[in-house]
Amino acid sequence: MSGFTYFTKDALDHLRAELQKMKTVDRQAASKAIAEAREKGDLRENAEYDAAKEAQGLLEAKIQKLESDLVNARIIDEGTIDTSKVSILTKVTVTNLTNKKQMTYHLVSEKEADLKLGKISVTSPIGKGLLGKTVGETADVQVPAGKLQFKIENITV
Repeated sequence: MSGFTYFTKDALDHLRAELQKMKTVDRQAASKAIAEAREKGDLRENAEYDAAKEAQGLLEAKIQKLESDLVNARIIDEGTIDTSKVSILTKVTVTNLTNKKQMTYHLVSEKEADLKLGKISVTSPIGKGLLGKTVGETADVQVPAGKLQFKIENITV
């Protein structure tokens, strides 16, 4: 995976909408906050002005980062995903061989990861350990707490 970031179409649409909001609504709010702070007098001792300028700088940095991510974004068509092995955008059901608990993870890009929703990044220790495995195989995964073993039970989209 060269410098590309892979997304579902929905996730990419969400990022584009977020960028549009930052460029229009958020930029306007930042400029207004600076103007209001400037009206309050001496800029050398105006903490509100400094805070507004810093917030604007952070917003511009976020906009640049998001624009950069979008330039390198690629959409993955879920209809073309090979479910014979674990890959990005597959849902993999595993059994933790230590505690015998079964769980399902959805492997996604770093930007889409959300553990509460069962979405783990392909760059996370578990994600890396599961990539390329097939049903029936065991994945040895090194995590900060030690080594985990997962048996691959099922792979779907």
